[in-house]
Amino acid sequence: MFDPGSFRVFERLAERYDSWYDRPENVPLFESELACVQRMLRGFPRPWIEVGVGSGRFAEGLEIDLGIDPALAPLRLARRRGVEVIRARAESLPLGGSSVGAVVMVVTMCFLDDPKRALREASRVLKPGGGLVLGLVLRESPWGRFYLSKKEEGHPFYRAARFFSSDELIRLVRESGLKPVGWSSTISRPPGDGPYVFEEPTPGLDLEKGFHCLAAVKPPGESSEGRDGPDSGLSPR
Repeated sequence: MFDPGSFRVFERLAERYDSWYDRPENVPLFESELACVQRMLRGFPRPWIEVGVGSGRFAEGLEIDLGIDPALAPLRLARRRGVEVIRARAESLPLGGSSVGAVVMVVTMCFLDDPKRALREASRVLKPGGGLVLGLVLRESPWGRFYLSKKEEGHPFYRAARFFSSDELIRLVRESGLKPVGWSSTISRPPGDGPYVFEEPTPGLDLEKGFHCLAAVKPPGESSEGRDGPDSGLSPR
């Protein structure tokens, strides 16, 4: 049984959300974000799943093996792109434990009903040595501040969103039993400062940029309740 409350907007406005990526001014932004996710995903074993697959834009480019989303309208768009999909929630994945090599969430964390539970589920289904890749807009970045203003204005997509800081994200990932191993950053121009061009991602956390990816691994031989020590290279520049 699906309560449509948390994702009703994506059921109603799936085509509108998806069409954003087709606007010429936004294509370089999407391509930059896609490259950022690809950089962090590289090297993790298959299969790869995307939680919050939406319309399948990223799944298609990343060659994701399976997409998961609770909203039917975006899933129909993903199927048209050739993405295999299942309707399910991030907080209750219909997958066996230690069954996937990588879990990808692109701009998904901010729309989850229960981010902690979703990350625990990601940890549960990951094979030891597998990885989680989170792509998102951080609260303290220029784009994060821009979207927070949109949220306050009642924007249909952002009014229900929750934006995380880099410290909050690392804490949540560690609490799920995963070990953060690195960041990647892209989109140096702030909102409204186009025209935008494709940007190769840079390693590390650069909070002056607008889109960030955090990669974490499930330590071999450790349960999802494990805790991690300090990591190098995880602080903002």
